[in-house]
Amino acid sequence: MPIENKIMKQNKSVIYWLLSGCVLVFVMVVVGGITRLTGSGLSMTDWHLVTDTLPPLTETAWQQAFDAYKQFPEYKLINVHNNFQLADYKFIYFWEWFHRFIARILGVVFLVPFVYFWFKKKLDAETLKKCFILLGMGALQGFFGWFMVKSGLVNNPDVSHFRLSLHLTFAFVTFAYTLWVALDLIYPNKTTVILPLRKIARITLAFVLLQIIYGGFVAGLDAGFIHNHWPLMSDGQFMHDSVILEKDSWLLRLTEGKSGVQFVHRMVAYIVVGFILFLYFKSKKYSLNSDQKNGLNALVLIVFLQFTLGVLTLLYSVPLWLGVTHQAVAFFLLAAMTYSLHRLSK
Repeated sequence: MPIENKIMKQNKSVIYWLLSGCVLVFVMVVVGGITRLTGSGLSMTDWHLVTDTLPPLTETAWQQAFDAYKQFPEYKLINVHNNFQLADYKFIYFWEWFHRFIARILGVVFLVPFVYFWFKKKLDAETLKKCFILLGMGALQGFFGWFMVKSGLVNNPDVSHFRLSLHLTFAFVTFAYTLWVALDLIYPNKTTVILPLRKIARITLAFVLLQIIYGGFVAGLDAGFIHNHWPLMSDGQFMHDSVILEKDSWLLRLTEGKSGVQFVHRMVAYIVVGFILFLYFKSKKYSLNSDQKNGLNALVLIVFLQFTLGVLTLLYSVPLWLGVTHQAVAFFLLAAMTYSLHRLSK
């Protein structure tokens, strides 16, 4: 048996554990997307770690939760005018509760096996250090979730798009780092680094993360519901006049204006596609192994799928299923990018 396969077999349970964490992060973010698109994110106004593990179990408990929700801006400023009833509240409560429930499950799935593997000395010193980093990232992600929701419970009946993007992007980063740690165990032997390809892959990854950040901005500002045209914005304009009219400075136009944020998200999409194609065709000049080739092939296919989904999501004004699918495929794009960079780096 080759040494690499032998080492991988020894770490098989740890690898499965890390990959299961990747799957749960993926599920949690997909449910988070549904929560956002259904307007459910502010339904749980008073959250407790233990007592809110289950949703209200009696009609009295439901009514108490609904009465508490009525004291906050989302109900007072928006839903009170929409004939919003208890049945409607139960629907939005479910998605926010389910999102947080998966986060709890993820915490248990990570923490319990981690303690077991640590006690059984199944984690070498390097992997143990990485797992402590993951533990800290998980705790920080929980704080970012609370920090995001808090911004919509004071005066504004919507969360800060900066905080939403921080919460979303950090989930993607946690997913990518968890996958990277798993890949270190799957491929313990280092290969010759192709420096030019690694450099391009790193730059591409940076733009993928920038696109994820702006995806959070678009979601937080509901910027996908305007300029529902492609390849140009409304009125056949490359950059619509409203980009300039919305805010007084270019910094604010491109980070807080709906039109400006959508414009950047459009442009970065082209840049991501361009860099991935550049990486793919540049790789033809080098002798790659099958893992490297497969990673780059998957990367090209997924980026075109994601680009197409982005266009359709825009043209159809963000229907729920398209918005969620677009967000889900972003995970596959990041996974393919992470895998490709790992195989070109190690």
